[in-house]
Amino acid sequence: MKLFLGIDVGSVSTNVVLINQQGKIVEKLYIRSQGNPVGSVQRGLLQISKKLKDFEIAGVGTTGSGRQLIGSLLGADLIKNEITAHAIACLNLEPEVRTIIEIGGQDSKLILIRDGIVSDFAMNTVCAAGTGSFLDQQAARLNMGIAELGVRAAEGKHPVRIAGRCAVFAESDMIHKQQMGHRIEDILAGLCHALVRNFLNNLAKGRELKGPIIFQGGVAANKGIRLAFEEVLGEPLIIPEHYDVMGALGVALLVRDEMLATKRETRFKGFDLINSTISTSSFDCEGCANLCEVVELRQDNQLIACLGDKCGKWSQRIETLTLNQASQVG
Repeated sequence: MKLFLGIDVGSVSTNVVLINQQGKIVEKLYIRSQGNPVGSVQRGLLQISKKLKDFEIAGVGTTGSGRQLIGSLLGADLIKNEITAHAIACLNLEPEVRTIIEIGGQDSKLILIRDGIVSDFAMNTVCAAGTGSFLDQQAARLNMGIAELGVRAAEGKHPVRIAGRCAVFAESDMIHKQQMGHRIEDILAGLCHALVRNFLNNLAKGRELKGPIIFQGGVAANKGIRLAFEEVLGEPLIIPEHYDVMGALGVALLVRDEMLATKRETRFKGFDLINSTISTSSFDCEGCANLCEVVELRQDNQLIACLGDKCGKWSQRIETLTLNQASQVG
């Protein structure tokens, strides 16, 4: 069974999707990165190797903030940005989609689709207000699970006004409203509305959000946020079945199309990576005024990749070395 592997490496989670040639998801994993994307990918590969039998990886694609690092480690056949990956996944689900709202653990995205292609997009990576990590913090502070927070927010009938432009101010405002005696459901409903306003003020900025609208990312599971978006936008939101791994699904679909069209062999390095010792180090290149911070990636003490150089001085050396080694083996 030939399968295609898509990996979305984010700041909070590493999402792994395996699809077959028809694009159907065979396996998906949502793994907390815990500040170690390499380790989370190794754990994901280990789970796949234990769970699935009699399969072959026919292509690997990576996306997300750690796509270059993990792409170099795995021998990815395709490395794509998050906007493209999310757009492809949504178009595969709903060909008529025109707006994509994606809110993850640490950032949020707005993608506008017109005539089947990305016409505009915006990202917020500056403030955590409205992201999954902030909602996790508030749920923990109120001694409830994140699922309960969403349910109770949806039960709020009179949302109170919460300052949502900053995570610090939002938390202070919530505490103040609690001390004034407002019901917790109304405070949580107010928080959801504030976070929706924050998203629209930061990312929409005059852009026209037309339906159909897809809402994805981990926060899409929050009922309170979903209802707040629908109330403000006046449009129902489509929540995909695999809302939490859409980036990984998108890059898996892209690499499937690439490999089937070109009929070339995958560059995937195999599951031996599970037992390898992977380490990284960095240095400042002083070759020019750019002063690039170059990251060296080593597998079992062997240098396999250099990342971060703008001119290609270091990364090209690794590519040349790899080609020479391959020719010697041949």
